[in-house]
Amino acid sequence: MDAGMPDELATLKVSQIRRVIGLAVLVMLAGLLIQIGVMRPPEGIGYRVLLLALGAGALTLAELMRRATARRLILTPAGLFDDEGREIARIDRISGLDRGMLAFKPSNGFSLSLTEPLPRAWAPGVWWRLGRRVGVGGVTSAGEAKAMAEILTALLQTRGERS
Repeated sequence: MDAGMPDELATLKVSQIRRVIGLAVLVMLAGLLIQIGVMRPPEGIGYRVLLLALGAGALTLAELMRRATARRLILTPAGLFDDEGREIARIDRISGLDRGMLAFKPSNGFSLSLTEPLPRAWAPGVWWRLGRRVGVGGVTSAGEAKAMAEILTALLQTRGERS
């Protein structure tokens, strides 16, 4: 999707300080696991392999998060998409939005309930989709996430009034 499209209602970008901190924590975890696996492993080759595999997994997760946090989410009248046009949730498939303190949602974000299950997908630190649930947030800007949730709520209310 092109930036500045006329039907963009809201955009959600990643907070750069949260991105740096999140990536740094994952890289430090990977380094620590690999260092322990190489320098001071517990007795047995199995522990060494496990620690090295966990370190490699943390590095892989850091790379996935680095790529995901370079993107932004765009809300249009049709639904929620990333800036490459990947569909996260269409408006006509959203049955509810929850952003309460006790909601099952990412930090600084909100949760969507869908009318039908969609394939699992995950952009670490930005959004996830599991069955009928979509979580948006994590290392995103809290203010932009709140504004997007309010616009989504208004869209859902407008849709309900028309039906």
